[in-house]
Amino acid sequence: MAVEERLASLVNDGIAPHLAPELEVLPWRKTQVVAVEVFPSSARPHHLKRLGPEEGVFVRVGSTNRRADPELIGELRRSAWHESYDEVPLPEVGSEVVDFRAASASELFASVRSLRRSDLRTLRLLTTHQGHDVPTIGGVLLFGRDRDRDRYFPDAWIQAGRFEGTDRRRILDGAEIRSLPVRAVEETIAFVRRNISREAVIGEVRRVDRWAFPPAALREAVVNAVVHTHYSQRGGPIRVAVFDDRLEVENPGLLPFGLTVEDIRRGVSRLRNRVIGRVFHELGLIEQWGSGIQRMTAACVEAGLSEPVLEELGGRFRVTLFRANRSEPHVDPVDQAILDALERHDGLSTSALARLVRLSPRATRTRLAALVDRGLVVEVGSSTNDPKRRYFRTIAP
Repeated sequence: MAVEERLASLVNDGIAPHLAPELEVLPWRKTQVVAVEVFPSSARPHHLKRLGPEEGVFVRVGSTNRRADPELIGELRRSAWHESYDEVPLPEVGSEVVDFRAASASELFASVRSLRRSDLRTLRLLTTHQGHDVPTIGGVLLFGRDRDRDRYFPDAWIQAGRFEGTDRRRILDGAEIRSLPVRAVEETIAFVRRNISREAVIGEVRRVDRWAFPPAALREAVVNAVVHTHYSQRGGPIRVAVFDDRLEVENPGLLPFGLTVEDIRRGVSRLRNRVIGRVFHELGLIEQWGSGIQRMTAACVEAGLSEPVLEELGGRFRVTLFRANRSEPHVDPVDQAILDALERHDGLSTSALARLVRLSPRATRTRLAALVDRGLVVEVGSSTNDPKRRYFRTIAP
């Protein structure tokens, strides 16, 4: 067929390195169409010959074509080599840039396991380059000393803001969060909670907060942004914006090559930053690869909220959580029995609640943890081991 041959010639003569798509003529209604299927190439990125390798690389963003910038071209090359950006060594700085004391601090690894200096290599915080130990990009991002992180990655921080109404015309509260990424996650969540919590009277004397967004969904949105940010991209930090009706968490970088929004909703995952992802997994901040978006969505739906909106905007990825209730929270009969028992009492311990609903203490703790994550129950106590810790049913604001 002449059209098929002409299209094959256009691809062959106009694109480099050589690309060999599959072409097929298919019947459609009363005519025929040429179907073109292009498979992921190990020689990527490909470019238009007439524009050259620096100006002729294009990517698809939503329904538009976008010229790839140098950072995105570099990511496409690394994806072909199966290498993540944060595994790249930084030979111009010494291994002492990675702050071992910060990495092994009590609030980080100490609660999980003892961290040895040799683990810095296992976790790829350090690597060997020309016979010397040097930090990786991930090592500097995660545990680099402040001056070195600011020097090499000036946009590796989180800008948080609370805005009046539903637009950005007036800011009520703001913060620049420049801590190490693991601490930055906690500080960002604390900022959001400070700006979204509403008091509700529980019983006769206690007052507790009911969060506008399920804690599990909020945490997943922030962790996802930190782990998947394209840190080579300059021009803006991670941004967290709280409005009257929604929360937006936005990070630099499109989805990793070959992934679509529909893919990640189905649980398909491709980690952009393997070093950061590995450390977050060790610390329990990532439970299972590819499950974060699904867990975030489930937490919102189970709490009676709309599903999160996931978008690629320009060179950034945004997650939006909505505050308005879509329906009553979905709970099964066992969870409903727990909620009913808490509503009848002014705070219950795990053991007391277990007796009332006729579950084992262990099963009751598991149920309570899930209800807390969904924002349907709050726990009041100094720590998880506090013998006086009590659980309360939240009241919708």
